[in-house]
Amino acid sequence: MASWSDLEQAAPHITLAGRALLNQARVALLGTIRPDGSPRISPVEPHFADGQLIFGLMTWSGKARDTTISGPDAGEPELKLYGLAEVTGDLLRNACRQAWWIGQPHTAADVFLLDVTQATLIEWDLERGQMTSTHWSPGRGLRQQARAYP
Repeated sequence: MASWSDLEQAAPHITLAGRALLNQARVALLGTIRPDGSPRISPVEPHFADGQLIFGLMTWSGKARDTTISGPDAGEPELKLYGLAEVTGDLLRNACRQAWWIGQPHTAADVFLLDVTQATLIEWDLERGQMTSTHWSPGRGLRQQARAYP
């Protein structure tokens, strides 16, 4: 697994575009597994602090217990991150001064960092009808492939 800063070192093309997307949208979709094994997709607000990608979940929300595209054919890149969420310590939790949980009681939010196991950036060249996928994982490294679409 890797931190966001590890990913920046290994795959700067992915993180440059990914950070721009996350900062622009200010929302990401988080996929979790419910206790019964069914999937849940929920919006979260991503933040960056001390080389980590972090997000907070209201402690009472279902997602605490277990990428946004503006429109079809918009041509904007898609970022897909896979990994495991780990609870942050207080130092990292408090490092992101603009996060919604700052100033709230500590019990109001569970704050997590994402340990990245895989990252994918999909870019679209609408004029040429080409899709380029850039993939990174600790075991396989960085690789890229392009193909025609649809």
